[in-house]
Amino acid sequence: MLAQRILPPLRGSYLFFRLFPGLTPGATFCRPLRGLVVRQLPRILFCAALLIVSGSAVSAQTDNTPFPQPTELQHGPPLTNQEFVRLLYQLPTHPEERDKLIDEVRKRGIAFPVTTGLQSLVATKSGNDSLLRHTLEEAERRRANPAAAALPPSAEARELLAQTRKATLGAAEKMPDYLVKEQIVRYIAEGNTRNWRPDDHLTVAVSYRQSAGEDYKLLSINGVPPSENQNYEMKLGGTTSTGEYVSVLRQLFSPESRAEFNPVDTDTLRGRRTIIYEYEVKKEFSHSTLTWGDRGSTTLRTIAGYRGRIWVDREQNRILRLEEISTEIEPGFPITAASQVIDYEWVTINQQQHLLPSHASVELTDRGRGQTIQSRNDILFRGYRKFGTEVKIIDIDEKDFPADKPEDELTKPNTPPVLKPAPKKPNP
Repeated sequence: MLAQRILPPLRGSYLFFRLFPGLTPGATFCRPLRGLVVRQLPRILFCAALLIVSGSAVSAQTDNTPFPQPTELQHGPPLTNQEFVRLLYQLPTHPEERDKLIDEVRKRGIAFPVTTGLQSLVATKSGNDSLLRHTLEEAERRRANPAAAALPPSAEARELLAQTRKATLGAAEKMPDYLVKEQIVRYIAEGNTRNWRPDDHLTVAVSYRQSAGEDYKLLSINGVPPSENQNYEMKLGGTTSTGEYVSVLRQLFSPESRAEFNPVDTDTLRGRRTIIYEYEVKKEFSHSTLTWGDRGSTTLRTIAGYRGRIWVDREQNRILRLEEISTEIEPGFPITAASQVIDYEWVTINQQQHLLPSHASVELTDRGRGQTIQSRNDILFRGYRKFGTEVKIIDIDEKDFPADKPEDELTKPNTPPVLKPAPKKPNP
């Protein structure tokens, strides 16, 4: 599950992303909020306010996603220290070369140790780019232990995916009723800059029951209790999102989605050895519906596909991270990009271990009335505990959760996912 908002409450417009499968034509679950709503139950739903920004119009970006663009680089010998540094020095004046450098490191590997001095140089020349840093760290692990970093044989990779499918679907059916606190930081950026500007901080209590789904209570805005007429789902304003992320994984493995998986890489994530699988759900099999409206009425709707990556624990057969972007969006549609990243970790609820979200970020780009606006919500999930049948969400308060730790702070977002959009096919 997830909850967030980013855009200022202007004009009462909304747009929304991904309807539930099986809905009749024209059916929606989006209320006319003054903002963006993202639902994942078991799909994603985005409702977002149109922004009227003063100043000159910003041209729309057709492939505006947080993911690197495809390159034509080929596999080759490992990068030497001189090659890497030469490419690194190009970044301050040619930041668009970052994606090619990352692709070179991923495909070719490195033939040199990553020293503290080199790490400092990378931080300086790349603006402390998190994706480049992570890619270089993984390349260092592969250089030091190439056998452990190698992809398994095809049969083993298929078996791991099959076991992960079985374990994921089984866990979704046994999920307990629980309560969790979400700490949400909402950002906006104008144009295609990704120059995120904090909007506000929210604290939200979320309860989940197998029988009734999820419910929300806004606990604070920038540390101040909300007023009587402010609640999370209807009267908060701006961009909000909700979603049950166990169902995200369940839908991905659903036979109806006909998702195609391909093992492409290895990684070490939070100390766990993983296999990375790319996946894709074609538009023709997708239930991902983008709907744009104004003042509570739907005006435009389109179906989109989606693709992404999952990080699968090689020993426990469970997904530790999911990245996803919308694809095949109709040209000219107001929503030009939508993406999400979810990290899962083991938590204890009622003395049982369950894999649930620990962090999520959702980004959306819309081009309304000639303006391009980017929004991002970063969310921490903290304080999971069993939610008793006798308890109501309206009775929950801050005191019902453990005190926050220093590390439970969201900072300015870094560059997320490593997934690349599918290459464009040339016109016949």
